[in-house]
Amino acid sequence: MRTEGFSYREIARDGDARRGVFTTPRAVVQTPVFMPVGTLATVKSQSPDEIEATGARLILANTYHLWLRPGAEIVDAMGGVQKFQSWPHAVLTDSGGFQVFSLADLRTIDDEGVSFKSHLDGRPLRLTPEESMRIQALLGSDVAMAFDECPPGGADRAIIEKALRRTSAWARRCLLAPWREGQARFGIVQGATHVDLRLSHLDDIAGMEAGGREFDGIALGGFSVGEPIPEMYRALTEITPKMPTDKPRYLMGVGTPYDLLHAIGCGIDLFDCVLPTRNARNAQALTWSGRVNMKQARHKRDESPIDRECDCPVCARHSRAYLHHLIRAEEMLGARLLTQHNLWFYGALTRRAREKIEAGAYHAWAAEAAAKMREGDEVGKGAREKPQFPGKHGPGEGEG
Repeated sequence: MRTEGFSYREIARDGDARRGVFTTPRAVVQTPVFMPVGTLATVKSQSPDEIEATGARLILANTYHLWLRPGAEIVDAMGGVQKFQSWPHAVLTDSGGFQVFSLADLRTIDDEGVSFKSHLDGRPLRLTPEESMRIQALLGSDVAMAFDECPPGGADRAIIEKALRRTSAWARRCLLAPWREGQARFGIVQGATHVDLRLSHLDDIAGMEAGGREFDGIALGGFSVGEPIPEMYRALTEITPKMPTDKPRYLMGVGTPYDLLHAIGCGIDLFDCVLPTRNARNAQALTWSGRVNMKQARHKRDESPIDRECDCPVCARHSRAYLHHLIRAEEMLGARLLTQHNLWFYGALTRRAREKIEAGAYHAWAAEAAAKMREGDEVGKGAREKPQFPGKHGPGEGEG
């Protein structure tokens, strides 16, 4: 049984790239789509109205951080995370697992869960699949992620296999934990860049049923954690088309514009990443002609907008010279405006991707867009490696 009020419908396809609609009780989400990251019930420096204007209808909040501060019970008392932050659309909460597992010196793992110390005050805490589901139920998000073990990048195969077994056991416990009405649950597939492990784990998670429930969506976790980018692209090309077609496909924590272009070509629907907001706070604007470093002196007298192809409010109103001045003067408005622009760019990228899929022209457009970004990039090489775009008829054809 799937969660009432949630559905995914594919409406167009171009090769493996697909255009769909993910419906929740609070939002209709056009896919593929990028979810801005609102870790502490806020997308850094942006108001809900500004996020809404980018086209976002689904954002991410962080279970671990909201559990520690202000506390899940307080968020519940305030009417849930949407009402708490005045966001009228949908919210997805991660399980807290990634943050806990990143506390390498502060946690211990066993088959029941993870014991660790708070990074805020050092107090001992315990997170289990059941506790993660309880916290996410209190937060009241539309989508709750299953609690999983994310092995470190470059881990030995034996360590990854052990993490898969534990993740599957925890996923079943997540399905059996009490559900909150109106909240869906997504399962997470691990396996690093080992395609055979990924496919085996995908079969396990996608086919899992417990307590009369199944997962409403399937996510790929454990990517972009230090592995070579070509290896991630290779794995995505082989794995994504084999994911269920009747559920949303979510690639967690990824990534650059190049990553999105490649993964959309493989058939991914949902993305999240801190890159557009974090890079903005480091004076970097993302454009259709590559990255722009607003600290550079070349912008001091430049009356042009960040990107002439962009229709965001920042590009419509402000010059590069003004933004350069704000950044150099360390005025908070500079980072705020760059954040707004970057999120608008990600919204535009996924919107154009949807249009190109519907027109049957996605793969040629994606290769052309990536080439233009690489050519104009002023921060350095546009990607760690030249991205490879899956062809319309299979891997290796129509590469960018």
